[in-house]
Amino acid sequence: MKLDILAFGAHPDDVELGAAATIAKEVSLGKKVGIVDLTRGELGTRGSAELRDKEAAKAGEILGVSVRENLRFADGFFVNDKEHQLAIIKMIRKYQPEIVLCNAIDDRHIDHPKGSKVVSDACFLSGLLKIETEIDGIKQEKWRPKIVYHYIQWKNIEPDFVVDVTGFMNKKVASVLAYSSQFYDPKSSEPETPITSKNFTESIEYRAKDLGRLIGVPYAEGFTVERYVGIDNLSKLI
Repeated sequence: MKLDILAFGAHPDDVELGAAATIAKEVSLGKKVGIVDLTRGELGTRGSAELRDKEAAKAGEILGVSVRENLRFADGFFVNDKEHQLAIIKMIRKYQPEIVLCNAIDDRHIDHPKGSKVVSDACFLSGLLKIETEIDGIKQEKWRPKIVYHYIQWKNIEPDFVVDVTGFMNKKVASVLAYSSQFYDPKSSEPETPITSKNFTESIEYRAKDLGRLIGVPYAEGFTVERYVGIDNLSKLI
């Protein structure tokens, strides 16, 4: 299956927190979008890998993605080496996306910049003819996405561009809250974490409002780029 957009996240819920409204909007426009989680989030303070598998599936259904896979890298301990790059290359060649979304280039959790770099490197390597990969005994063709965009996570990194996601915040919030084990729940007896506060849950909306304010729309999501963003003409800008 060829996808238009393939979003990678170091953990289940990374993609939802960073880019869910954008994904929901692209799906509404007829784009085929997939998500690949690098780990199962097994080191998370709350919940379990098995529970997060179920939550990820529910979140994917809410967003309407065409496919969701998990590469089962070791949470907290995966590295940017040949083995991990090849696993990601197989996903890129399998789905042949035009656009790849991935983790923030700098963030509080060490897996986020690691995930950002390993995915970005794999996107380049996936276009090299002499790197041979196969799935189910079938040789894959080389494929390099046209562009890699990095969504914004814990840190308030200044975006290179923002996407108007007005009308899609309800799906973003619903997809995030599908991970009920991870976020604010006053009835939970599990330990508190930086993302279990009510303030963090509310920040999903108020951060999008603030980015929207800067471009004159109700809500927006921000992204950073690795190279200049080209536009067809000035009228395409908001």
